[in-house]
Amino acid sequence: MKEQEDMRPNTYSNYEQKLLFYLILDIVLAFAVIVTGSILFMRWYHEKNRPVLAEIKAPDWYTQDFLNVNPYSRPGTRRTQVNSIVVHYVANPGTSARQNWSYFNNLADQTGPDAVSASSHYIIGIDGEILQGIPLDEVAYANYPRNDDTVSIECCHPDDTGEFSEETMKSLVRLTAWLCGELHLDEKDVIRHYDVIGKNCPKYYVENESEWKEFKKAVKKALK
Repeated sequence: MKEQEDMRPNTYSNYEQKLLFYLILDIVLAFAVIVTGSILFMRWYHEKNRPVLAEIKAPDWYTQDFLNVNPYSRPGTRRTQVNSIVVHYVANPGTSARQNWSYFNNLADQTGPDAVSASSHYIIGIDGEILQGIPLDEVAYANYPRNDDTVSIECCHPDDTGEFSEETMKSLVRLTAWLCGELHLDEKDVIRHYDVIGKNCPKYYVENESEWKEFKKAVKKALK
């Protein structure tokens, strides 16, 4: 007599289905724990190794001359991190670093509804002079909407093209590389005002992309 043919469909039993479900659930939960733990560790590591901005010591090759605290150029707002370095041009051909520093400082004397806010952490002159007008652990009014996590560098230029002089460019590379080292950044974290808000600034290095790339290569080389 032939054995009765097994008519059950070729599927998992209820017990096997539950076992498979809980196995998959365990794998998903374990993966989630690993991912979450990795994210928390990276955040902890980043926080632990984040430079303390107030403790960064200025080198002797640039001048610290801080603006007077005021609502329009140095609000005194503290911050704890910097994620990018932003390069600008002053858009006022032939002016010096000191003249632009004075412009920012004199904004404190404004009155009325037409008052403007503007400033920069650093200004580099046509002759390569570097002035620091605002401490690194304070906000400057240059990179809205990213004032809270950026350092701004304004560069003087001799003419309307906005191209920097050789002396300005040397100082810009030196300062940018030094800031990268102190702030745990690299050349990829160096951007233009244009990259923040689309403004044609620094003019020459927006209109001549190859020159901007050469500058970033110089910064990378200076970091080695």
